[in-house]
Amino acid sequence: MSTFIKSPLNYTGGKTKILPQIIPLFPDDINIFVDLFAGGANVGINITADKVVFNDNIEPLVNLYKTLQQNSVEKTLDYLEQKIKQFGLSETNGGAYLTLRKCYNECQDPLLLFLLTAYSFNHQIRFNNARQYNVPFGKQRSSFNSVIKANLVAFMNKLHSMNAIFVAKNFDELDLNFLGSRDFVYADPPYLITTGTYNDGKRGFTGWGSNEEQKLLDLLDTLDKKGVRFALSNVTKHKKQENKFLLDWLKKNEHYNVHNIVKNYANSSYNVKDKDKDDTQEVLVTNY
Repeated sequence: MSTFIKSPLNYTGGKTKILPQIIPLFPDDINIFVDLFAGGANVGINITADKVVFNDNIEPLVNLYKTLQQNSVEKTLDYLEQKIKQFGLSETNGGAYLTLRKCYNECQDPLLLFLLTAYSFNHQIRFNNARQYNVPFGKQRSSFNSVIKANLVAFMNKLHSMNAIFVAKNFDELDLNFLGSRDFVYADPPYLITTGTYNDGKRGFTGWGSNEEQKLLDLLDTLDKKGVRFALSNVTKHKKQENKFLLDWLKKNEHYNVHNIVKNYANSSYNVKDKDKDDTQEVLVTNY
């Protein structure tokens, strides 16, 4: 893992732990790489391509990445330290955190959003239906610590060396018609049969259900017919549930390759218990 950049954000469903499994399965001759559901950007930031397109439908997240791209590391760190002092942020000052949260929800400063994630419970990113950040304080456990700072610096340094653009659209609104055979689309959608809070449709952004699942599968088929390479992360089963949409799709497309991924989400916000680990099968589906 020492060869991979880790996002400074703790994003639900992030692919940090399985990068050593999925990155080697990607093509090594990519012109344009499209990260269709960028999330924490753990995948896109580690890609070698002529151009990387990061897309996510959560606009505040995309605005944060744009800010990190446009500003120097030194200026960003100075600003964060200044705001930490201004608000009196610490692992125990819940009042300061709530003041920061109120300030962000009023002004939408992207770097204040980053500070919120540093001091929030489990470093989470979550909004209510009015698109107000609403994660509680991470008392005596969350702060802008040395690990987050190091991840931020490494992330920004890599970002500044890339030809990258950030887009805030639903996956089915993103224009992919310009892609060709040397391009590559990676899709890591919310998993239909898991319970991440980001895909319940109650956070002010488009949720994820059977209609979205089918739209994505149809989109991937369209890309395949055009000769565009893709990879899809998903789960075929989870807690005795099966993703019938995905399984039926795979049966109809026997030329797609299914790679089983070894991963357990016991330490993430999915809260999968030990007894359920072996009942979850994550896969990477490729059309090459």
